[in-house]
Amino acid sequence: MLTRLYIRNYALIDSLDIEFPDNLVVISGETGAGKSILLGALSLILGRKADATALGDASQNCVVEAQFTTADNGETILRRVISPQGRSRSFVNDEPVPLEQLREVSANLVDLHSQFDQALLSSSKYQLSVLDSYAGITSEVQAYSALYDSWQAARRELSETQSRIEHDKGDRDYLEFQLRQLEEAGLKEGELEELELEQKQLASAEDISRELAAVGNAFDSGDDSVDGRLRAAESALERLAGLVPAADSLRERISVARIELKDIEYETSAEACRVKFSPERLQEVDDRLSLLYGLMRKHNVQTLEALITIRDSIASRLDDSSSQEESLQELRQRCAQLEKQCGDAAAALHAAREEASRRFAASLQESVRSLEMPSATFEVSLNPAGTLSRTGSDEVLFLFSANKGRSPKELAKCASGGELSRIMLCLKALMSSYMGLPTVIFDEIDTGVSGSVAYKMGEMIVSMGRNMQVLVITHLPQVASRGDAHYLVEKREGEDGRSHTGIRRIEGAEREREIARMLSGASITDEALANARSLMKDTLF
Repeated sequence: MLTRLYIRNYALIDSLDIEFPDNLVVISGETGAGKSILLGALSLILGRKADATALGDASQNCVVEAQFTTADNGETILRRVISPQGRSRSFVNDEPVPLEQLREVSANLVDLHSQFDQALLSSSKYQLSVLDSYAGITSEVQAYSALYDSWQAARRELSETQSRIEHDKGDRDYLEFQLRQLEEAGLKEGELEELELEQKQLASAEDISRELAAVGNAFDSGDDSVDGRLRAAESALERLAGLVPAADSLRERISVARIELKDIEYETSAEACRVKFSPERLQEVDDRLSLLYGLMRKHNVQTLEALITIRDSIASRLDDSSSQEESLQELRQRCAQLEKQCGDAAAALHAAREEASRRFAASLQESVRSLEMPSATFEVSLNPAGTLSRTGSDEVLFLFSANKGRSPKELAKCASGGELSRIMLCLKALMSSYMGLPTVIFDEIDTGVSGSVAYKMGEMIVSMGRNMQVLVITHLPQVASRGDAHYLVEKREGEDGRSHTGIRRIEGAEREREIARMLSGASITDEALANARSLMKDTLF
């Protein structure tokens, strides 16, 4: 149950820290006092949308914290913090959590029904969720939804694979032509640079031969050649060996240089022999370069290595298209299997819903008739949807008639506001026992009713409060007089000249006056006070 609520800097609430008891808790206050503000703050704990405009002081954080005691005497603290920039942070037991997790935790602790939630009764999705909760198949529906999502994901993958294969089929002939061209070209890394060098050499063969010949001439034999002169120098130094200490070292160096020059002469001669002017080979190289340059321009690349990468990519893509056909067949089989599993699971859900719908309709009809609608008829229409959806194969429609001899019609189209209030209360009373929620909060669920109907609605709410905590915001004295605890929401002007909303528990004479105000308005008469005391004595406890 909700044991404590702390609010700071939310709308007209500066700071509020209030504790709540078990069973039936009544909250009342004049119109405009701020009851909706209180619920707005509480809705933040339930994970609803945060808005920085709700901050009373735009320079400070808004904090809402709710403390719950669970059935096993454990404690859960939920907190939501809204910054002036509109950023939201959520906490469960002081641990930061995603907003979705806050919603999941709070959904198992409290059910908040606002006066606008009666519109949910016209929603087929809501009606189906109510029936599933009553049937006790919520977990089965969740398992089915996960299976359905897997089926839809497989169908999307199948469709995408089919589209890709069809697209590739249109390109396949062209891709095969491109691959054939590239494979026939016999591309090799580094070949382009080698060919470009060879082309330059072939084109300059005569110049190369002439220059190499000039180098070779420098090594011609004879006394005037380089080798002859070095030999003469070597002999002279040999004769000076006994006279000049460095002569022997110099002679050895000349001998080494002469050997190196001989080696250069040999390699120069070999290079000269290799140089040949071949117009045929030059033409072959030109043709090969033309082919490579043409392929590079066609595929818009600057290097032969990039061209090789394109060749390999095309080959891989063509191989993939073959393997995709195999994947396509596997996907078809998987989709068929998941579709059958979904169909079987949906059929099981339908059977459970069909069995529960009769009991649900009978229970709700009996409850509604107790609220001065003795001829009310309530039915649940369970129809095939035609196709599978995330909730199964069923469409649910609540049918209602308040008058004897009238055929039930779609609830949202035939029920008045007061009738919807009574039906929603009966629905919440029925569902609370099945869902096991420790706390239910009603925001003016008695709107549109009065007199004895309001009295009986109060009895029903009191009955709910015997087994769980019920917080009810009401404007009806017949309901307010039955609470185990009564809280008053007030708006006051502070020292700063601004209006501030607060809430406090009232008892005794003060509670009598509040119920008398609800009976007679601003002017509280002795008759209203007497009536208030009478209502407070006439309780079910």
